[in-house]
Amino acid sequence: MADFWSGRSVVVTGGNGFLGRVVVRLLTEQGAKVAAPTHDAFDLTIPGAADAMLAEFSPSHVIHLAARVGGIGYNQVAPAPLYLDNLMMGTHIIEATHKAGTEKTVLLGTVCSYPKFTPVPFREESFWDGFPEETNAPYGIAKKAHLVHAQVNAQQYGQKFAYLIPTNLYGPGDKFHPAVSHVIPALIKKCVEAKEAGEAFIDVWGTGAASREYLYVEDAAAAIVRAAEHHEGTEPINLGSDREITIRETAETIAEVTGFTGTLQWDASKPDGQPRRRIDPSRAEELLGWKATMNFREGLQRTVEWYLAHRDEAEAAPR
Repeated sequence: MADFWSGRSVVVTGGNGFLGRVVVRLLTEQGAKVAAPTHDAFDLTIPGAADAMLAEFSPSHVIHLAARVGGIGYNQVAPAPLYLDNLMMGTHIIEATHKAGTEKTVLLGTVCSYPKFTPVPFREESFWDGFPEETNAPYGIAKKAHLVHAQVNAQQYGQKFAYLIPTNLYGPGDKFHPAVSHVIPALIKKCVEAKEAGEAFIDVWGTGAASREYLYVEDAAAAIVRAAEHHEGTEPINLGSDREITIRETAETIAEVTGFTGTLQWDASKPDGQPRRRIDPSRAEELLGWKATMNFREGLQRTVEWYLAHRDEAEAAPR
């Protein structure tokens, strides 16, 4: 299948973002003609924009990565656009690709869609077993609606999909602005700035007891391209590293990698978010032949190095 992408046209929504840039690069390296339209060119929350985008580029595949995202703090202050914008973007993409006869549509879900108290490791069979953790629910439920939409369109129209659920992404190119940053870039920024200022401590949200699973951006992009090429189906597929790490261990490792030697002060008045998070990645290995390969500490080192070399870009305010 080495020549699969040669001569094919692919639209990657969100292709100028953190994950999208890597997906675009991988597809281009494999011979695809890739379009990564900007939000300014096609605002996918507006009816008709997705149809116009597909009419302009006529892709065989659409990989839908565009999303409005943020960490716990952003989730708390802007739950309405998190729900509505994400719901509308995916809804319009699914309908536009159906009408255009697009060969395959790849949708990116979120681990935030899983129930708050999902048995660990999270298996896809548990996806509908309860309500998501409250701070993640608007985003998580919008993404779950896309899965239902894909399933009914596949059933009624024979439309082809792949639906992937990555765990928390990190890596070079991540967003470090405090309004939208997730836990890893937020802690890297805090530790680097505290080290530079000679500060004795940093404040960290929560108790440190909650756990997460992190997926390096290059690993996630490889899985997405492989799913676009090899897989079709509307069963969700987890993407993860198969390693559960507490927020405390995350913060301590980031402090070591950045060289911050001060104290981590935990603010238990701030929310922990979902108590535990680790997925079962066996379905991805079975259906895609994919496994994550990046070592967590090495991935962090690469992320810190990129941040130090690109701070203006990394800390740019969200549009």
